[in-house]
Amino acid sequence: MLGSISNRQATWFVHKFRRADLLRSADEETLMLGSISNRQLFQPRSLTDALSMLRDEGPLVPMAGCTDLYVALNFGTLDDTRFLNLWPLDSLRRIEMRGDVLSIGALATYTDMRRSPLVQKILPMLVAAAREIGGVQVQNRGTLGGNVANGSPAGDTLPVLAAADVVVVLRSAADMRRVPFSEYYTGYRRSVLGPGELIVAFEFRKLHGRQWFRKVGTRAAQAISKVVMAAVAGDPPRIAVGSVAPTVVRLPSTEAALGRGASIDEARQILLEEIAPIDDARSTAEYRQRVAANLLARFWNDSFITKSRRTRNL
Repeated sequence: MLGSISNRQATWFVHKFRRADLLRSADEETLMLGSISNRQLFQPRSLTDALSMLRDEGPLVPMAGCTDLYVALNFGTLDDTRFLNLWPLDSLRRIEMRGDVLSIGALATYTDMRRSPLVQKILPMLVAAAREIGGVQVQNRGTLGGNVANGSPAGDTLPVLAAADVVVVLRSAADMRRVPFSEYYTGYRRSVLGPGELIVAFEFRKLHGRQWFRKVGTRAAQAISKVVMAAVAGDPPRIAVGSVAPTVVRLPSTEAALGRGASIDEARQILLEEIAPIDDARSTAEYRQRVAANLLARFWNDSFITKSRRTRNL
């Protein structure tokens, strides 16, 4: 049974799907709506409509690919009952150049980013990260905005965004603001995103230097990161690490040390002072420290090998 109550062109729906309903109409959208049965689902027809709903209807939980939200619903760990369905808003999927800035919409999926010639050219480390996230189904549904909004320090794309100094574009019904990624998170799964705001896009400027990405998990794919690192071999280098602190972290002291010509052993020791991993169900703090230090050494070694090859080819 599907009922609707309307106070504008796009309103909220209260869904009470039964399992038989899902079997009769097993398309993507029906499955999504059925997964939040007995909850209120607001269906905006545009970004403007979505922002108005956030302003007028009180607290709503934005949803799109739902790769994390479904898990929380299935395990009964999500108490929220009012959702805002952003998935149909194609305006938030755009990947385009705006002057000298690469803009990636918040609803761009990992598959979208993998296939985009612009992302392949300008941000290959984001393509590398997108390849490592889940299986094909997750890559087809998971979004860059969702990964950032979820805020897990193990999020595979977050070190890429940190190393790239991305700008997060936030919109509300009344305003738009741009927040440097380094200022976006305020703590574990906490951010500066305010009531009534949505993440709408990410803005990247061209990076100078070889880009590098590595993820270490229990297996090659479909595993949560134990440590994940993204880096740019620029002058100075940029290095960001995930799953070693309450939020993704840049390593400014390590970057400065490598930039002034410190040995890799010295840089590894500095790195250990800039991270604060913990023991949890996936790994230990000691293991994460060793892996992070080893990834740093591999990044720096790979950078010198690449630089040496380019020099020989001149």
